[in-house]
Amino acid sequence: MSRRSVLSDAQWETIESLLPAQRPWSGRPRRDHRQVIEGIIYRYRCGLAWRDLPEEFGPWQTVWKRHRAWAQDGTWDRVLDALLVRADAQGELDWSVAVDSTICRAHQHGTNLARTTGGAVNHKNLRVEPPDHALGRSRGGLSTKIHQLVDGHGLPLVILCGPGQGGDSPMLRPLLDALSIDRAGPGRPRTRPDMLRGDKAYSSRATRQALRRRGIKCVIPEPRDQQQHRRNRGSRGGRPVGLDTEAYRGRNVIERGYSDVKQWRALATRYDKLALTYRAGAVLRAVTQWLNHLL
Repeated sequence: MSRRSVLSDAQWETIESLLPAQRPWSGRPRRDHRQVIEGIIYRYRCGLAWRDLPEEFGPWQTVWKRHRAWAQDGTWDRVLDALLVRADAQGELDWSVAVDSTICRAHQHGTNLARTTGGAVNHKNLRVEPPDHALGRSRGGLSTKIHQLVDGHGLPLVILCGPGQGGDSPMLRPLLDALSIDRAGPGRPRTRPDMLRGDKAYSSRATRQALRRRGIKCVIPEPRDQQQHRRNRGSRGGRPVGLDTEAYRGRNVIERGYSDVKQWRALATRYDKLALTYRAGAVLRAVTQWLNHLL
């Protein structure tokens, strides 16, 4: 197989039926979907400019426009959702989930759009470009954070993007709200994992209460300052926080998962101007991770 042939035949057959029709109801047929998708994957994997795509993937404008359109209409999210349904039906999805974020430095070519900062972040509509383009100024400069919920194997379930200076804990609720995996048979979608592993950044009384209301086991250690604050309050501080240390050892699956995500150079460094396009690249990476796991 050529190095530029980035999808095996089995992987392509798995997702082919999940894509929009190759022949639209009117007009001329689209360029071959497989050729275009492999061009998108090749671009994100190598971190090159869209204009520098090899000619064998077709016109770079076609590759870019299709990725942009599928990012906005939710095609990549629907492909990932279908793979998650299949993984759950086959028992390949581990519901002991972990949460964390990773920060990605933004290249100067991806930061030259006017943006509005300081406004409320809305993660309920992933089809609308946020006014800040998920760019924020952290210690290392302009950057974007990728927030993920992953299963017990470190494979992504939910992917959101936010500005680099944003906190981790406020993003936990939107991540849990976005977790919804349909059943292969009858029944409502599953939205509740067995447990949630997270580091100390996610520790708060509000978080623990929210997980308790949902019936999710909380595996999050308590920072020392919160421990001391609880002791200072005496009996009003409540009970000490319990931690399943054996279960917490599995939290590093998300760290290893992010190491895999950042093998794609255009995700490790953000070159995309639009947050929707950049997040779609992260979703496409999740699709390839699940394809490698299932096939």
